[in-house]
Amino acid sequence: MYDYYLGGRDNYEVDREAADRVLALAPEIRVVARGNRDFMHRAVRTVVESGVHQIIDIGTGIPTSPNTHEVAAEVSDRVRVVYVDNDPIVATYAGAKLTNDGNAGFVLADLRDPKAIMDHPTMRELVDFERPVALMLLAVLHFVRDAEDPAGIVAALTERLPAGSCLVLSHVTDDFRSEDGGLSEAGSVYDKATASLTFRSHAEVLPFFEGFELLEPGLVQVPLWRPDGPVPGPEELRQYVGYGGVAVKR
Repeated sequence: MYDYYLGGRDNYEVDREAADRVLALAPEIRVVARGNRDFMHRAVRTVVESGVHQIIDIGTGIPTSPNTHEVAAEVSDRVRVVYVDNDPIVATYAGAKLTNDGNAGFVLADLRDPKAIMDHPTMRELVDFERPVALMLLAVLHFVRDAEDPAGIVAALTERLPAGSCLVLSHVTDDFRSEDGGLSEAGSVYDKATASLTFRSHAEVLPFFEGFELLEPGLVQVPLWRPDGPVPGPEELRQYVGYGGVAVKR
C-alpha cells in the first residue's frame, strides 16, 4: 500500500484496492507517504554526514527507489545497511533491489521480536555495535498496538547501540484530524489488513526517544524537519498527519 501511495509499481491488486479505500476516506495519506519518504532522505543524509556509517532500517516494506542505501551512498560509499521486514514478499524483492550490493543485507524478522533481529547472522556480519549505528523506525511503530509495548520494543532495539548512535523515527498522528473524521475511518481499513493502525499524539510518540537527545528542530511534522525546499503553508501542513525526529544517544 505504501509503495502504491508513493506511485511505485511494486504492489498487488489487493494492495491497490485497500489503498484506494483509504485514499477515498483520507486523500491526504498520499501526501503523508511522500512527506515521510522525503523526511527519510533528509534524515539519512544527516546521520551519514555526521559520521554514522551503519544503518538498520526496520519495516522497510517493498523497496521504492531511492532506498536507504542509495541515499546514503550519495554522501559516502562506506555505509552499510541492514534492512528488516517481516513480509516474505519484501524478502523476495530485497534480493533483487536491496542486497545486490555487498554493503547491504536483509533480515526477515518481526519488529516485535527485537532479539531475533539483533542476533541475526546478517546483522552480526554487517553491523559493528562498537561503533555508532543509525536505527530507523519509519512509519512502522503505528502498526504496533499499545498492548504490544512499542516503547519496550524500541528500548530493546536500542540498548546495544553505543553512544553517538542515532534513532530516526516517524509516526502517524490524529493531532491534526479534520472534523469529518476521514482519517479515523481510513485507519479502520487497516483493521482488516495484517496489522492495525494506531494513531498516537505528540506526547505519546515523544517517549520513544527516551535515552536519546533530539536534534533540532525536535519532533515535528515531517516537512518541518530540516526542510531543503519550500515549507507548506498552514492549510497544506494540516495534511501531513505524521511526526518525525532524529535523536542521538549520549
